[in-house]
Amino acid sequence: MSIAHVLAVVHVSDIEASGQWYARLFGRPQDNNPMPSLVEWQVLPGAWVQVFHDPDRAGTDEVNLAVDDLEGHIEELRSRGLEPGDIVDASKGVRLSRFGDPDGNVVSLIGGFRVDY
Repeated sequence: MSIAHVLAVVHVSDIEASGQWYARLFGRPQDNNPMPSLVEWQVLPGAWVQVFHDPDRAGTDEVNLAVDDLEGHIEELRSRGLEPGDIVDASKGVRLSRFGDPDGNVVSLIGGFRVDY
């Protein structure tokens, strides 16, 4: 038995506005819209971010995205109208930029991520 996919769910209050925001985050329209309350992006083979309309849980989630070039990703996101936070040092060479989506769900860009520390 093995896991075939990982699905990170982000709960939002307005699926249309949040869908547009996440399209700017990922730099493209959603990959799938399986139902009116759900849009999703495949970020890696078998790894998906699902944006789901659930006003009662909106703003309670966090998505961490490890990136290869933290400064480059921040510049790109700013050019798309998003406002990533300042870079802060975490630990052991890992650096973070955190910012909120329209509901206050936290997106963290992680630079210097590695499997073994």
